[in-house]
Amino acid sequence: MHQDAIALAETIGGGRLSAGAAMTSALAAVSGHEALGAVCSVDPELGLAAAEAFDALAPNDPRRRAVFAGVPTLAKDLGGPFRNLPPRCGSNVPMPVDPEAESDLARRFRDAGLIPFGLSASPEFGLSLATEPFGRPACRNPLAPELSAGGSSGGAAAAVAAGLVAIAHATDAGGSIRVPAACCGLVGLKPGRGAMPAGPGYSNYIGGIASELAVTRSLRDTAALFRFAAGATKGPFPPAEIGAKPVHHLRIGVLTSTGSDYPTSPERCEAVETAARLLEGRGHHLVRLNWTSVETVALASACLFAEIVSVNLAALFEQFGLDRALAEPMTEAVIERGRAMSGAAAWQLTTDCASVSRDCWALFESFDCLLSPMLTRAPSPIGSFPTNHRDTDLHFHRMTGFAPLAPLANISGFAALTLPVGADDDGLPLPVQLMAPMGGEETLFSLAASLEAEHLWRHRFPIAGLGA
Repeated sequence: MHQDAIALAETIGGGRLSAGAAMTSALAAVSGHEALGAVCSVDPELGLAAAEAFDALAPNDPRRRAVFAGVPTLAKDLGGPFRNLPPRCGSNVPMPVDPEAESDLARRFRDAGLIPFGLSASPEFGLSLATEPFGRPACRNPLAPELSAGGSSGGAAAAVAAGLVAIAHATDAGGSIRVPAACCGLVGLKPGRGAMPAGPGYSNYIGGIASELAVTRSLRDTAALFRFAAGATKGPFPPAEIGAKPVHHLRIGVLTSTGSDYPTSPERCEAVETAARLLEGRGHHLVRLNWTSVETVALASACLFAEIVSVNLAALFEQFGLDRALAEPMTEAVIERGRAMSGAAAWQLTTDCASVSRDCWALFESFDCLLSPMLTRAPSPIGSFPTNHRDTDLHFHRMTGFAPLAPLANISGFAALTLPVGADDDGLPLPVQLMAPMGGEETLFSLAASLEAEHLWRHRFPIAGLGA
């Protein structure tokens, strides 16, 4: 049996499980795994009422035929928002909250049949590649509880990997979908710029570097949700042209080294080689790359990410009059970093981002898709990304060292997808990243399908309500 959200929806649609029973199972799973730190807020009444309303629909109601009809899910405590589940951004800073607010993407999640009932954990304001906000349980990796589930969508990834839910909302401004997915053996897509709606507020675009979608257990779940939710964005960026590229004889840029400053472990380099050989066997042409060919644009992206999130957070606190003294030390330091930036320097960031995107397009003239490591090493131990200090350079350097190629997709606007292509000796996933220009999501899906078909990774835990 498939262990993904579509399988759960098919079970509900086939009458073998009610949406109410699926929700009850999900609620019980969340309650039984509090020590995982994956879920920061639950509204059982909200979830059960929505599930019961679904079960009461007439048999011929078109809502019963939605791709994820009746499937419980979690919204992330950052981004969105989803109605009646207002995010607190992993923070104890009091913020203005409108419980009725709902983003365009959240409405599309509901239209796809998903039923949100709680919030997955996030680090404060998404500022870390670990999910360990002050005053709350650290989010642990279900595959090895002494390790982090990643960040900032760590709660979402932990919940999906542990089977609490089959699919969960996630956001990505510098790897925050892909890094947790990679840590937990999941599929994570950062959609290309202009592909996903983020209205009506557009606050999570962060100057165009952020995207929202989900972490999932299967490529078919990711592709189905993307195809349902993408397009007609009605926002500040032109809607991306979503289309399929011929999947035969693509040129695959293959990068296994990430340089001496940010070295990737041998087994993760070998995972890229494994993926490359499999794609070559499917008729694709490999273009071998070295770190020097991407180093400048990759590290420029990491630097720009740090500056953009700093000035964005400073603007957020100023706009809403938030008290930064109540934030974590790292958050307060990032805000001060942003406040110290001049208007001219902030404006220069837009030009620099455009330059990175141009350079990335030039890089891709010699290949159609970039295959690379997603992470340089195994998931980090809990506490590896502390936020109880004020050294922002050190904090951002640590994140670059863990996922040096993650911000490149955000700054350039390109689409990027991670999935596991095996396990290491400790049973932890060996993830790779596939990246394609804006509008290239279908190319990523086609290539990733070839890798997933090899069944090199198996999920350890069944989905609540679905069974083994």
